[in-house]
Amino acid sequence: MKATIVPAQVTTVEDRVAGNLGFSQLILFAIPVFGGSLFYAVLPPSMGASAYKLVVIGIVTVFSSVLAIRIKGKILLLWMIVLLRYNLRPKFYLFNKNTNSFRENYPNHSAPPDQVDVRSISKLSLPVLPKLGLVDSARAFKALDDPLRQLRYETTKKGGLYVRYTEIEE
Repeated sequence: MKATIVPAQVTTVEDRVAGNLGFSQLILFAIPVFGGSLFYAVLPPSMGASAYKLVVIGIVTVFSSVLAIRIKGKILLLWMIVLLRYNLRPKFYLFNKNTNSFRENYPNHSAPPDQVDVRSISKLSLPVLPKLGLVDSARAFKALDDPLRQLRYETTKKGGLYVRYTEIEE
């Protein structure tokens, strides 16, 4: 038995109710029958034949039969809805990021004059590290390249970096 996997995106498959007709096509074929009988019973002369009743019922029948025609797997009514939605949407899309619509009004808060600028404090509080001399930097690189020491870099969840090394003495 051959099994076929149907993708989850295929959700617009229309079931066939009678023969090759789908549910929407059957509804389009039933509209002239029930609408025509209602039209025949309500309008004057009540329950009597009249030329204008037959003409209107005939026009509705032809119109709904044409809308039930299937083109490329969709009925003509659905194609008409697609075209109608396309033609009713705006022709130009203008986007201006400088507009104030849908924005909350945040008043400008000026800092009191007794407060000190935060940027100047952060620049002053940075520690100044001394630079290693040539001999000290060579010794540090030699210690890092030593295969007897196990150098590990570990990061924390918040972005911290830990460098750990262990020295094995024999």
